[in-house]
Parts: sequence; C-alpha cells; structure tokens
Amino acid sequence: MTDDAVIWNRLAALLPETEAQEVKDCWSIGEQEAGLGLLVSGILGNQVPISETDRAQISVLAETWGEREALTPQILQCRDEGRPGPLKLIESDENTVHEAIGEAEDLAGLVLVPWIACRKCGQVLMRAHSRESWGNLSYLARHYVITTPNRATVLLLFPGDSADAAFASLQRACSDTP
Repeated sequence: MTDDAVIWNRLAALLPETEAQEVKDCWSIGEQEAGLGLLVSGILGNQVPISETDRAQISVLAETWGEREALTPQILQCRDEGRPGPLKLIESDENTVHEAIGEAEDLAGLVLVPWIACRKCGQVLMRAHSRESWGNLSYLARHYVITTPNRATVLLLFPGDSADAAFASLQRACSDTP
C-alpha cells in the first residue's frame, strides 16, 4: 500500500464506518476526486472534529487531485478539534500573495501564495503561480516553495507535481524542531 493510500484510509477512518468504506472504495476504483468530496462532506455532515494537520493534509490531497479550489471553502468549515497543531492551513486571498523572492531562477515572474504554515518552526509552504493575462492566478501551481518564517528566503523548491513531497518536507521540518 502506498503512503497516499495509507493517508487516504487514515482520513477515511475519521468517518462513520459506512461512509468511510465509500471513501476507501473511491480510492480503490480510481475516483479520488469523488472520494475527496465524500470525505469532506462526511466530515462536515457528521460534525467530525479534525486536527489542523488533518485539515492541511486534506488540502494537499485536494491540490494533488485538482479539487483544492472547489473544496477549500468546505475544508475551512470543518470543525476544529480544539487543540492547535503544528501545521495550519492558511486561508489566503489576493492580498496575501507575494512576488517571487530570492535568487531562485525557476520562480522568476511567479506569484507566491501562502498555503500551509508551521507553528513550531515558522516555515511556510507556498504555491507558486503564474499570473494569467486577465490578471488571475493560474489554476495549477508551477512550483511549491518552503520559505523562512519571514518569507524572505526560499529554503526548498519543488516541481508543480510535488505538493505531497513539499508537505512531507514541511512536516519533517516541524518534527525536527523542538
């Protein structure tokens, strides 16, 4: 079983047994997009409290499967378990974007959008988007970037198909911080 499947099944287990099985079945038949919708609506409908880290993990899965924009409003509405976790999903808007920073040539002309922050070490996982000719940000991230707490320096740069790897790296940085 891949790490993604393990994560998927762990998150599905937050739901009552019948709904959890439906979410797991979606993974088995390759319907991850539908499964994510069932997972999030099940968490909301059953008022299941989730950790901030689980909220961030669901957002990463949604990003990976092209559902982040559609599901983010619902993910942000999920009931919080009440304990601050090490990771926090950042609700961002056009006012929180930053022009690309540092010397990273791969980021030239891109806009960085804060996405997930580590409360322990302060590092921030950002999505790097191009700006479309009509002014909006591109639908897909071109890169994922982990920055210093002040967001002035790029620590790690990941390709556009590596949201899960970037998130795992941020989690490792958090677990290494006392």
